[in-house]
Amino acid sequence: MTIAIAAAGTGGHVFPALAVAEALVRLGTSPEEIVFFGGNRIEAKAVPEAGFELVTVDVRGLVRKLSFDNVRVMVGALTAARKLRGEIRARDVTALLAMGGYVTGPAALAARLAGVPLFLHEQNAVPGLANRWAARLARRVFVAFPAAATVLRRAETVGNPLRSALLAEPPGPASARSRYGLNLNRPVIGVLGGSQGADALNRAAGGLVEAGYQVLHLAGPDQHERWTELAQDSADWTVIPFEAEMRFFYAAVDLVVARAGALTVSELAATGTPSILVPYPGAAGHQDANAAYLAEAGGALVLPQPELAHLGAHVAAALTPAELKRRRSAAMALGRPDAAAYIAAQLREVAGA
Repeated sequence: MTIAIAAAGTGGHVFPALAVAEALVRLGTSPEEIVFFGGNRIEAKAVPEAGFELVTVDVRGLVRKLSFDNVRVMVGALTAARKLRGEIRARDVTALLAMGGYVTGPAALAARLAGVPLFLHEQNAVPGLANRWAARLARRVFVAFPAAATVLRRAETVGNPLRSALLAEPPGPASARSRYGLNLNRPVIGVLGGSQGADALNRAAGGLVEAGYQVLHLAGPDQHERWTELAQDSADWTVIPFEAEMRFFYAAVDLVVARAGALTVSELAATGTPSILVPYPGAAGHQDANAAYLAEAGGALVLPQPELAHLGAHVAAALTPAELKRRRSAAMALGRPDAAAYIAAQLREVAGA
């Protein structure tokens, strides 16, 4: 018995997939009985580092306009599907989970051709093109946000799978702030632009420091050097490139200013962290819909990027004890820390574990 997981392209697809794989292991599946299908982007490093095998295929996403490049993409997808069908049969794969993104199409087709049950998970409130197509072939469809269930037929809302390191017992504020050299007796604003950083939010972090706030700034590995240099003369501005143990980040801050990526929204809910969400304008509405889920429940305020000049006023309004408590409770009520374990259990049941 082998369980396959197709995940590629971005951390938003790969890290939830790894969370499911880790849950499978906790439930008794051997790591050798799990294989990942992907490409050569973030999964090429993250999957082997987590202790799982990765089979790579050369596939790309469709261009969102009429282009001859899409013919090449489709040919490549069919070639990848044939390769993955061979891998499924050779490894005796008995269930396949696809996590969206460009590898989902070939993986879903390969599962269908090999007669293997297909499961899907959609991380965003607005389903991607690959999952919209593959849902027709799937035995079970899981989604993170209720809005996606209105688009994908027979979908079940389970939340986003989060890795166990985030869901472990949170450190106390004193321990978390000591990790970053922060003052325990003053509020801390966390600025989080996602794994690659976000230039607009990085610039806003400097404005918050100028307004007198203590800022813990996760700037992203590609941008942190510039902001570290700018922050070196300020005791109130702590810049880090990346945090592998995000439970410390969330425990250290009173309020987070962040993009509204699917995983970020799910992490904010699971940790009960109040937030101001600034959806990325180029995300085709995905982040707006993700943010609305948390904001409508009262756990966050949505601030459009063109209105970032007013961020300081919104931060001040959010930092009252009553407002922080209200947002914290509202966010935590939406948390789904059991998503990875639930999906893993469904996979094991169908796979014959």
